[in-house]
Amino acid sequence: MLDFFIAPAYAQDAPAGGGIAQIVMLVGFVAIFYFLLWRPQAKRAKQHKQLIAGLAKGDEIVIGGGMLGRITKVSDDSEFLTMEIAEGTQVNVQKNAVAAVLPKGTIKSI
Repeated sequence: MLDFFIAPAYAQDAPAGGGIAQIVMLVGFVAIFYFLLWRPQAKRAKQHKQLIAGLAKGDEIVIGGGMLGRITKVSDDSEFLTMEIAEGTQVNVQKNAVAAVLPKGTIKSI
């Protein structure tokens, strides 16, 4: 009588090759995630960090909001810089807000 209840459990076999296929797919997803998301984002962050480290007085910059100006003061110990947006008008800006350094003379040509 006991064999009658146990017999169906023996009939169920584990799927063949399912574990390796799942591992390969997981590794594939991680590789895709790394090459399409992680790596480009880290590269952009590194370039932005180098851009901020290279800021100097007299550089013409554009900040994230699209405002153009010339750097008049950069302090190494602070995360802020002073930017002249018009003659006699200066604003303090976070260094992280700088989007790009423009070629010299760009502001005069606009």
